[in-house]
Amino acid sequence: MPRDLEVNDQIVIPAGELLISFARSAGPGGQNVNKVNTKAVLHWGVAASASLPEAVRRRLLDRYGNRVNNEGQLVLACDEHREQGRNLAACREKLRGMILSVLTPPRRRIKTRPSQGAVERRLKSKDRQSQKKQSRRGDFSAGE
Repeated sequence: MPRDLEVNDQIVIPAGELLISFARSAGPGGQNVNKVNTKAVLHWGVAASASLPEAVRRRLLDRYGNRVNNEGQLVLACDEHREQGRNLAACREKLRGMILSVLTPPRRRIKTRPSQGAVERRLKSKDRQSQKKQSRRGDFSAGE
């Protein structure tokens, strides 16, 4: 029986919200690849889930929106291992890591300005480069 996915102390995703299916996997495994469904595909209705705070859901959809289908389901597929159970565990851990990565809001950027000396050095460097290029120019009209 599937179990709930514990992200941290506050966030737990009920097992009923996670839809898990299996498919044939590509990669190593010999004849086993052609016979056994080891690839784990996890669908989670992130848009309709009540287990996430709204701010976390918004950040998750912003960052991982390309993995969400038209029905609002986040789709993860794992086929790194040859065993179905390990691929399922990898999918669950991948989802947990994705949620943990968006739990804390990003820090707001503090605008800074370059110092007066830095601006002057940059402009002098540009001027030296311009002088160097202009000194390489020859007068090609004299040979006519």
